[in-house]
Amino acid sequence: MTNSSSDRRYCAIRLPFLASNRLRTLPNAPHSGLPADQPLLIVDKVKGALALAAPDPAALRQGLAPGLTLAEARARVSGLVVAEHDPVADDDLVERIADWCDRYTPLVARHGERGLMLDITGVAHLFRGEAALLDDLLTRLSGLGLTALGAIAGAPATARALARSEARVVIPPGREAEAVRPLPITALGLDPARLQALARAGLKTVADLIDRPRAPLAARFGADCVERLERLAGIAEHPISPRRPVPVALAERIFFQPIAHADDIEATLARLAVDVASLLEARGEGGRSFEASFYRVDGVVRRIEVATARPNRAPKAIARLFHEKLDALSDPLDAGFGFDLIRLGAFRTEPFGAVQASLDGHALDDEVVADLIDRLGARFGPERVQGFVPADTHIPEQRARRVPVFTMGANTAQWEEAPEVGEPPLRPLSLFDPPEPVEALGEVPDGPPLSFRWRRVLHQVARAEGPERIAPEWWRDGESTSDRDYFRVEDRNGCRFWLYREGFYAADRPQPRWFLHGLFA
Repeated sequence: MTNSSSDRRYCAIRLPFLASNRLRTLPNAPHSGLPADQPLLIVDKVKGALALAAPDPAALRQGLAPGLTLAEARARVSGLVVAEHDPVADDDLVERIADWCDRYTPLVARHGERGLMLDITGVAHLFRGEAALLDDLLTRLSGLGLTALGAIAGAPATARALARSEARVVIPPGREAEAVRPLPITALGLDPARLQALARAGLKTVADLIDRPRAPLAARFGADCVERLERLAGIAEHPISPRRPVPVALAERIFFQPIAHADDIEATLARLAVDVASLLEARGEGGRSFEASFYRVDGVVRRIEVATARPNRAPKAIARLFHEKLDALSDPLDAGFGFDLIRLGAFRTEPFGAVQASLDGHALDDEVVADLIDRLGARFGPERVQGFVPADTHIPEQRARRVPVFTMGANTAQWEEAPEVGEPPLRPLSLFDPPEPVEALGEVPDGPPLSFRWRRVLHQVARAEGPERIAPEWWRDGESTSDRDYFRVEDRNGCRFWLYREGFYAADRPQPRWFLHGLFA
């Protein structure tokens, strides 16, 4: 029996006393003053009765196992302290621990309710080897008040199973099948009925199964039993799904003496921006989304993200965006006792093309506008900086829609109403919503207006262009409305208007109505 040829390495972390740690050993825990030998019962309602839901080391030492009712526990042990089970708070704590584990690798996944799985392929040398990495991880978690078990192996299932049975273990590559042989068959994670059937057949350990032919096992205990066995032995690959996206380019600084001063933090971000820019330049790309992660010594992780309107890899521009963001935070960055790790990553990138400044200076103007957009997005939020893009419709008031500039991208559809050089605009820059009704006297049946009254002021038309007929989109709204005939008109004072007539002059139709839809500058 041979192992998979995969060279990936995984680190499994198990938190067996998560709820108990949250309530009695973490900083500022509500029951931190309890003696170590006094049980804390974490109970939940099961079938109308309160029962022990989460294990507590002191309770387990006195024989109070999960599932025991509160009444029976009080009959056995006096002076118990009771706390209500809070799965949401436990889940939030696991998420915070997972954020903190990003310091070792960006590939972190949840593994069950109280477990984490880290893909540490290619990063162990940064921590002087896998054993040192695991020791550092578990020691830090213990210093934060958490009880943690860990194992490293070449398969996630192998690492997880070993982390449930040993405090800390590292399995050399290719030795997964040998390492899991002594484990009980419960390591397969099968349902109780099949576990009982295996036990009745005399198969009590993984060693009893691992050398047997696969076909009889699959026929009697199910195909997934064989699949779980091969994953456990490291034969079949089953990659993890990271909980956060992996950055395209990443740089970090580790501090043996934590930093807390704002100037030091911004100086570190500036240096990291140079490193990330070099990585992006080597790829021929620019970043559209950057994220800075700040790891406090007490385990708290804070992340700050900035976005750009176009691909960018200028270190000074990236650092300036984070400066704007830090200044505008409603919840200021709290360094606590200091940050011992700061990381900067580019999570969304696009091809970067060098822009040559044109002789008329338009390229420089575009760069200035893009820089302004980036700074506004960093200060007020990228969703609040919006631009107009054309919509696929002929209805003027629906022709443009607002979208965040940072989602528009470089290849935005172009407007079709651009006039010829030297010609007046075909559409006004400002429209009334809704169009305002006017009283107009026009040529019958399709002529332009001769005069119109708008807001009690009479305008005599000196020049007119049109009509431009726009029919309703009956296939979209399912309703048939009247056609519109648009005219560009200029009164005797030189003011220019955009009017339309709704309907036609006919004996069998209602009298058409006139509306003012926009003003030309």
